[in-house]
Amino acid sequence: MEKGLLIILSGPSGVGKGTVRKILEKMSDLSFYFSISMTTRSPRPGEVDGKDYLFVSREEFLSRVERGDFLEHAEFVGNCYGTPQDVADSYLNKGTDVLLEIETNGAKQVLAKRPDALSIFLVPPSMEDLESRIRGRCTESEEVIQRRLAKARSELDLAKEYKFVVVNDDVERAAKEIHDIIIAAHK
Repeated sequence: MEKGLLIILSGPSGVGKGTVRKILEKMSDLSFYFSISMTTRSPRPGEVDGKDYLFVSREEFLSRVERGDFLEHAEFVGNCYGTPQDVADSYLNKGTDVLLEIETNGAKQVLAKRPDALSIFLVPPSMEDLESRIRGRCTESEEVIQRRLAKARSELDLAKEYKFVVVNDDVERAAKEIHDIIIAAHK
């Protein structure tokens, strides 16, 4: 049996990774497991353990870090997040592709462990377009927006470290391009 592909979809905040992933999930000729992160944060209303996140105690998470159980992990705003290696490997070994929708630091960690991963970086057509998308959410203060934009500029410099760079100038077109990259990688 052919092993599944480990696929990394990365890019700056606001570039449309989640929207592209949802389109990919609806494509009938693609079949992949969307990796669920493990976290130490408490579930938000409506979140389901095992569906939205794998919720664990900080002690369990840190124990897993010590054992090397994660493909990648990070701490953000006092909570830990990580991609469980055993879950990803169980799908990959069954021939199922695994999609990781992760930020650039996590992608670096995964590529250090799995240099054969199919890495795709989604970029906006311009910084102006990205700023418009972030502002269009109407959910963050000006200070947070400026921090996100500064981080995005530094992340865009990392695009050259990925096997493929896809411009999200049209979400359907970008999803189709990523679809074609995945299909070609299987051949």
